[in-house]
Amino acid sequence: MLVKDFDFPLPPELIAQKPLERRDDSRMMIVRRKEGAFEHAQFKDLPDCLGGPEETGRADLLVLNDTKVIPAKIWGRRGGALVEFLLFNQREPGSWEVLCRPARKIRTGDRVDFPAALTAEVIASGDNGHRILRFNVPDVLGHLKEIGHAPLPPYIKRPKNDEASRSEDLARYQTLYAANDGAIAAPTAGLHFTPEVLERLGRRGIETARVTLHVGLATFQPLRAERLEDHRMLEESYTVSEETAAAIGRAKAEGRPVTAVGTTVVRTLESAARAESSAGAVAPGTCGTSIFIYPGFEFKVVDRLLTNFHLPQSTLIMLVSAFAGRELIMAAYAEAIKEKYRFFSYGDCMLIF
Repeated sequence: MLVKDFDFPLPPELIAQKPLERRDDSRMMIVRRKEGAFEHAQFKDLPDCLGGPEETGRADLLVLNDTKVIPAKIWGRRGGALVEFLLFNQREPGSWEVLCRPARKIRTGDRVDFPAALTAEVIASGDNGHRILRFNVPDVLGHLKEIGHAPLPPYIKRPKNDEASRSEDLARYQTLYAANDGAIAAPTAGLHFTPEVLERLGRRGIETARVTLHVGLATFQPLRAERLEDHRMLEESYTVSEETAAAIGRAKAEGRPVTAVGTTVVRTLESAARAESSAGAVAPGTCGTSIFIYPGFEFKVVDRLLTNFHLPQSTLIMLVSAFAGRELIMAAYAEAIKEKYRFFSYGDCMLIF
């Protein structure tokens, strides 16, 4: 299968640049795999869309990713030049791997000055804008929480070092249930949840469980191969607790649907299922995964999927196509464009049955 098979034309005006005032006002397309049909709803309808025990006796298990986005984007000066840095991996206290742009301005041995008296020395250089910085303090994350910006993807346009939008994006590019620092991108399907929606899910008897997958560079990784089979994913770290593993096992044994909130949850659960020999079970623990899910993949755990609309030719649209079929997803995306859904991180979502 070819990467170009997952391309589609998207009008730029459909790329959401700002979140809606209310998270749960997002639109939600319902995609029914067996019927090959679409319905249009709002995210606040989600509790009514999932089966509660009073109707079916088989309440869904809804699985959330509780990773927390760190304010990983900062701007520093090397001489007079302003350079953007994305901190994505702490190697040891005070030492971080970063992406920088324009990368040509940053060389090994350079000193970079950041706000709040934070400085760093470039101690190593790699390809594609990768650098290793050694900062003048060990607690860099503490400083990031004071001066850092949300690591918004490049299709969301903001002025450089824009303080006006900093606080809003730090609050809104984060799920309400985020708990564990470590992500450099939000698990965007979770951005739609409000306390009211979570409360209504609970009242309907729909069980929730949590996993943690720290979204890393794999999310931004371009596919340079022509064939999907030749692509290799970067590794990301995930954690499945004993409690969540037990909840998954119960749901599968009782025939209750497991609904994944986002592609990161899919990758976590399907990776953990492959680390467990028992059918319908997932292995607890903290592991790394480089699983690449594309059409032809055999799902062992996930029965339903809530997900945003993804970039053309991305590994995320390939995962969604593996779950629902490429032809159906391409048709759903065409329908979303016709109906002017909002796309990508701050955009609308789809619920796939």
